[in-house]
Amino acid sequence: MLTFDSDTRIVFPVESRRILVDHCHRALAAHQDGRMDKSKAFGLLFGTVSGLVITVADCFPLERNVRSQEPYKEHIDRMMAEHAIPSVTPLEQRGWVADPAELFARIKECRTKGLTLIGTYHMHRVGWKHDRTRDTPTKLDAVLASESGLLMFIISMVDPDRPIIRAFMEGIKEKEIAIQ
Repeated sequence: MLTFDSDTRIVFPVESRRILVDHCHRALAAHQDGRMDKSKAFGLLFGTVSGLVITVADCFPLERNVRSQEPYKEHIDRMMAEHAIPSVTPLEQRGWVADPAELFARIKECRTKGLTLIGTYHMHRVGWKHDRTRDTPTKLDAVLASESGLLMFIISMVDPDRPIIRAFMEGIKEKEIAIQ
């Protein structure tokens, strides 16, 4: 399990960043084309931890969102109603729940390579009046990541030509970890 220290830093190689940002661009294109099932970018980051240095070694976009399936739908609907800030996207279309089979397959694959699950990522695409860049976690993000022991990488695609990537321990704004 990762722990937060203000001196912790993340080494994020260019190739892994490219995979992540390309996934976000594909999701934006799907949204513009009306393909709502592909219009979200969510995935996993694997790597290594050595002292206060976390190194991203692999980035895996997740493809299967089970958000609309029970037993997940009822739980996520309740979380959205309680914690989400209204946006242009209806609550029932917001949120991502990783398919457990896909999630465990990726974890198993990376363990065979000696890598550890260090975090998740997701994209914010719409700016809000009180948060124009949307490059930080929301209250909902923090609730969903609570006690996970994982980093949450937020990719702001409000300006797709200038994506912003930031990382936060368990989605807590005050626990940002610098990315190099």
